[in-house]
Amino acid sequence: MNRRELVKSAIAHKETERTPYCISFTPDGEERLQELIGSRSAKDFVDNDIVQVNAPWWGWHELGPEWQQMDPPSSTATVAGRGNYKEFFETVKMLRDNTDKYILVMIYGSHFEKAYFSRGIENFLADMAAEPKFARGLLNKIIDKNMVMLENFLCAREIDGVLLGSDWGSQQDLIMSPDTWQEMIRPGEQSEYDLIHSYEKDVWVHSCGNVEKVIPSLIEMGLDVLNPVQPEAMDLATLKREYGDKLTFWGGISTQQALPFGTPEEVKQETRRVRDLMSKGGGYILAPAQEIQGDVPAKNILALIETAKEMS
Repeated sequence: MNRRELVKSAIAHKETERTPYCISFTPDGEERLQELIGSRSAKDFVDNDIVQVNAPWWGWHELGPEWQQMDPPSSTATVAGRGNYKEFFETVKMLRDNTDKYILVMIYGSHFEKAYFSRGIENFLADMAAEPKFARGLLNKIIDKNMVMLENFLCAREIDGVLLGSDWGSQQDLIMSPDTWQEMIRPGEQSEYDLIHSYEKDVWVHSCGNVEKVIPSLIEMGLDVLNPVQPEAMDLATLKREYGDKLTFWGGISTQQALPFGTPEEVKQETRRVRDLMSKGGGYILAPAQEIQGDVPAKNILALIETAKEMS
């Protein structure tokens, strides 16, 4: 079984000899690891089972100051694309020809986040409550643009999955009511998931915080992989028991407690505990709950990587 097949098996809820892993870093977190490994490449040292690539995408362009004020703006939201399709297609072909890893396209702030990037989060949450027509119009504009941008690269046969993202949760709960999520967020997300699935790619979603109230809906919508699965926000045992046969989880190892404050041995123990809990019956990709930051000691990073490479 090659590494792509290892990840695909986990997503298909099949137990494997080794749990696949994908560990990511912030720049200062990578610097901390580099201090320990010297001149060796951090990317090669970690050697994830998944290779993450960026596709051409789009962003807001020169929005006027009224977009950051409380009242909804009257001006048109202007956008600009970024990236190079020729380079993207050459990159994913090169990767497929030279690696047996799973290729995941990273989009991140794709929908709700894109809306509040234009308005500021407080203003856009107020829009959703007090100016729903404007909020829906903005969200629909974003989805319309996303659908075009997605279809521009989904034809690449080398791609295995696409990660979308919007942070719907705080550490305690959703940052909007479940009804608002169902009305304003779900329809656009569903369109994106259906399009990605129509090209036979897996759908991954990144959403920080406690999003358990919408997990049943995400499963109904066909979501394949949920990230980052923060143990301080949601109980891992409950997630595995209630949804582990229907959804694959990527993350779950504490970046608030175990990694920055534990000893290397405690990091190994916690990594094994989470892996053994979440990988039973498949459906788990081992990783920290967030990118590793510079507050994590280098020896703890090494302990995590060594444990990730163990046979389950």
